[in-house]
Amino acid sequence: MNFSEATTTIILAESALEFIPREILGHPSVVKWARRRGKNPAETLLDVSLHYFAMKGLREREKRGRPDIVHISLLEALSSPLNLKGKLRFVVHTINDYVIFIDPATRIPRNYLRFVGLMEQALKYGKVPPGSSKPLIEVVSMDFPRLLQELGVSEIVLMDERGSIEKPSEICRISLREGLPIVIGGFPRGDFSPVIRSYSKYVFSIYPEPLDTWVVVSRIVTGCEELLHIL
Repeated sequence: MNFSEATTTIILAESALEFIPREILGHPSVVKWARRRGKNPAETLLDVSLHYFAMKGLREREKRGRPDIVHISLLEALSSPLNLKGKLRFVVHTINDYVIFIDPATRIPRNYLRFVGLMEQALKYGKVPPGSSKPLIEVVSMDFPRLLQELGVSEIVLMDERGSIEKPSEICRISLREGLPIVIGGFPRGDFSPVIRSYSKYVFSIYPEPLDTWVVVSRIVTGCEELLHIL
């Protein structure tokens, strides 16, 4: 099969990026950090490194409060030759069912605090720049099944350390051959929800032990570049 016109779609699913949940808005660590930045606590990102004690009672807390995972993964993906050649679509789905669509030409800030500010703006206004008819970043309230409908697919390739071991280039080959997005977890610990698992046609791993999300993103992107003879 000739893949020369194909585009790889990667979904970073259930990503640990969200505003401070309502139930901990009054916690001292939340209020202190927001005041230091001159912001409304409800419009700041949850971050376990800042809000560890506040998060202790949160549901699924082990999967939440890691926007840095999205940051590093975006830097890896959007700076890659695969993306620069127009062969990558990278979508972020969050743990509370928002989907972040990102223009491939978007330059993600290298500095983490600037990235946090960018995501806070995107979540607050729904677009970056706010009000733009052609935004670089757009945030839509959308659950995972509806995202797949939006992408025109009904199954996925799921990346999980318990899946069968396969080379990244072969995973990419299967994805492109069948038109299936590759789904990688955007959370630090825990498991995919049953909803996401229910759409899996294939479950693959590139290593028999857990890897950081951005490592998996990088290896999959590199595998696609090898398949498409971009490198």
